[in-house]
Amino acid sequence: MAKQSLCVCFAVIVISTILVSEAGALTDPRDVTALQDLYRALNHPPQLKGWRSDGGDPCGESWGGVSCSGSSVIYLKLHGLSLSGYLTGELYNFFNLKQLDVSSNNIVGEIPYVLPPNATHINMACNFMTQNIPHSLPTMKSLRHLNLSHNLLSGPIGNVFTSLQNLRELDLSYNNFTGDLPSSFGSLTNLTGLYLQNNKFTGSVAYLADLPLTDMNIQDNYFSGIIPNHFQSIPNLWFGGNNFHVGDNSPPWDFPLQTQATAIEQNIPASPATQSSAIAKNPSKKLGGHKKKRIGPGGIAFLVGGGTLVASCVALYIAVRINQSRAQRLVTLGSSSSSMHSLSVRNTAREESPQILAFSSPILPPRRLPLAYRMQKNPRRKSFSDKYRFPMRAKQNTVAELQLATNSFCQENFLGEGSLGSVYKAVFPNGQILAVKNINMAGLSFNEEEQFLYVIWTASRLTHPNIVPLVGYCVEHGQHLVVYEYVRNLSLHDALHSDEYKPLSWGLRLQIALGVAQALDYLHSTFTPPVAHSNLKSANILLDEELAPRICDCGLAILRPLTSNRLKLKASENAIGDTGYIAPEHGQPGIDSTKCDIYAYGVLLLELLTGRKPFDNSRPKEEQSLVKWASFRLHDSESLAEMIDPGIKRTFSSKAISQFADIVSLCIQPVKEFRPPMSEVVGSLSRLIQKLNCMGKGKGVDGYGVQVDPFERSFRSTNSQFMGSPSMSYLSI
Repeated sequence: MAKQSLCVCFAVIVISTILVSEAGALTDPRDVTALQDLYRALNHPPQLKGWRSDGGDPCGESWGGVSCSGSSVIYLKLHGLSLSGYLTGELYNFFNLKQLDVSSNNIVGEIPYVLPPNATHINMACNFMTQNIPHSLPTMKSLRHLNLSHNLLSGPIGNVFTSLQNLRELDLSYNNFTGDLPSSFGSLTNLTGLYLQNNKFTGSVAYLADLPLTDMNIQDNYFSGIIPNHFQSIPNLWFGGNNFHVGDNSPPWDFPLQTQATAIEQNIPASPATQSSAIAKNPSKKLGGHKKKRIGPGGIAFLVGGGTLVASCVALYIAVRINQSRAQRLVTLGSSSSSMHSLSVRNTAREESPQILAFSSPILPPRRLPLAYRMQKNPRRKSFSDKYRFPMRAKQNTVAELQLATNSFCQENFLGEGSLGSVYKAVFPNGQILAVKNINMAGLSFNEEEQFLYVIWTASRLTHPNIVPLVGYCVEHGQHLVVYEYVRNLSLHDALHSDEYKPLSWGLRLQIALGVAQALDYLHSTFTPPVAHSNLKSANILLDEELAPRICDCGLAILRPLTSNRLKLKASENAIGDTGYIAPEHGQPGIDSTKCDIYAYGVLLLELLTGRKPFDNSRPKEEQSLVKWASFRLHDSESLAEMIDPGIKRTFSSKAISQFADIVSLCIQPVKEFRPPMSEVVGSLSRLIQKLNCMGKGKGVDGYGVQVDPFERSFRSTNSQFMGSPSMSYLSI
């Protein structure tokens, strides 16, 4: 008996030891979830050895590119792995992550709004990130090195650099940033390296005047004003290719402006912009009043011998440089010789922990495009499409084809006009009917043309039964046209608000709401990278012959800044009618646009429920904004009953309308974090419709749980009672 007890105790001890050891090896569950989510967002790449989308122990199993300290992931090195997909918002859950390197991949989409909060090194260079720098950046108080160079980031930078006193090196070069530098640059009191070259920054550089910089490159922008005198003390300075004022009122410089270091061949940094180096490069500058001395025979011999030695050294130097140049060409595979001085992060990892690996971003080669996005550059092109081939699903049409199909865009084929341009019906020789949108663009640079084609490429890949597919495009002779599958000219806006149509039934409204929700869920969750519609409204939802919803112009709102002034003026004139759909956080740089879509969708649900327009200035002031008017009535049964569109009253139960109101209330939450993802909205609507269908079987109600009304004035009653569609109902962004 004692022997058995001893065996049992021994077994318990062994099992406990195993469990404890295993528990010690397990990765923090938050890190596991974040890695799994990132793996899915990157399209399950086989390059990430050992990674899994479910389960696993990243630290214990040594997942590729993952380094840990104890149970915490502290380092992610995913550099140069040809990764596609996007970066997920779950990065915030890497609470102990110190260094994140995803540079030199094919990652697209926006920079996540919230990044690892305690990171010291972030490197996202050489990808295809769009939009702007997230406004949550000031919360990363430990950040020392940030490299976002060689991306497609654009727009003015907000005041995102406050509270970043630890930031030492910042690289935003080779993007499309515009506008003046924000005042928060002046708060970067420990910044030693700053690289802003090859953007479109404007205005003064006064905020940089007092920074303790040792390296600064601001060349090839549109900076203007005077050059701060303090810049003379920066050892390595590049500022050519700007519009600085160098007249009589400028501060006295001890060396000429044209000698400033600019990019030179083979990625070799230019000489430091100090007085001594500037003088050395300008031999015509008098150095003093020294008199010429006569040289004797000994001096001549010395000069001859010295000259021979110098010549030998020069020959040896040239030979070495030739070999280095050949080696460099082999390494860069024929890359451009222009300098792309990017952030070089020093090995400061030891300051954090001996377990953290060195984190550095070498001087980056010229940006490369993914295979589906690669084109050859010809600055002398007559037409963008003549020299740029952009493999995509959509057909590349010619201007002649579209002019013939639209009868030269005649008024008879005009369908409507929105903030991106006019839409025309196109009948092709084979009898196919399509819709052509003529986007009136301002004069575009190469990068802007590149952005346009990228947007079209993305839109052409959208395939969902509730999304109008983009089937063609044209970028010939300065024209920018997109071709869509033709859906009859009836928008949800017309169906709800025009007296020419009979009211939609409650059941049909539910089905329309579900179809739109499924399309948005596809855009936000299924499609990679996620796409925000950014202009969801009833006028952008067409109803086909079966009255199924079809969302048009998905993903094109990003092109608005590239349109002509005429279209921008037209858009501003129409903006008042669309204000009812706009989320409270709209316009803030770095926001999650999918959350704005969810808010607009909630407004659309209110529109379906009440039959009211989102903003109606013909009503009393307190009722003009639908959201403000309805928000306080959604949870009061009596007020809720009074809100319902008179055309569908008494056609559904109070319980059903209460459940619908709950969905609306969540979607229009003023705090975006409280809005549910579209996947949850789809689930809630599906359960509501399923429940109504089950209740309706055999109880004198139709298939949507709606009481049968023999006098129901509905689109579903008969298709023969459709009246002519208004000519202006095909409105879009």
